[in-house]
Amino acid sequence: MQTQAHPLEAFFHQAVRNSYEGRLGLNDPDVTGYVARLLCDFTRSEKLYELRDAAGRPVSEIELMVEAADPIHGSAPGFDAERRVRKHIGDYALFVAGMYPESSQLRRRQRASFPELVAAGKESYYIVSQFNVFEYEQEAPLFARLSDWFERCILGLTLVREELGNRRPMLMPPPLA
Repeated sequence: MQTQAHPLEAFFHQAVRNSYEGRLGLNDPDVTGYVARLLCDFTRSEKLYELRDAAGRPVSEIELMVEAADPIHGSAPGFDAERRVRKHIGDYALFVAGMYPESSQLRRRQRASFPELVAAGKESYYIVSQFNVFEYEQEAPLFARLSDWFERCILGLTLVREELGNRRPMLMPPPLA
């Protein structure tokens, strides 16, 4: 069964391809497609803030996300949950660092610094890439590349932001759901 494409997928795919392939020389259709789908997913704030604390409130702090991903000392009930949360951390960090880098400078008590955001995203994609057996075997190399190229992917999203004409200051990511 074929899933229906997001109405903005072709638009975002072209913007990401222009930036990643055209301007950065990052010629990887899998990475380009993944980042375009990520942009589509995060047009909905409930996807951007899908991680919830015990009280059901959205979690937007990287430190709390990392803690939630730990299946031994944190709240992840197992390794599949760890992978899911780590994937979200990588996605969230890539999106915020590329599209809203100013947000790491605001409300310092609650937000990770830009270097912390980048480190958490890169590490999370690396951890996801280590889930490389059974149902995860096919996509593990994609997450290894996302980890290796994390900084370039951030730069590419910054170029996407510019291409989309988003030159006005954006102070914060979209509000919590």
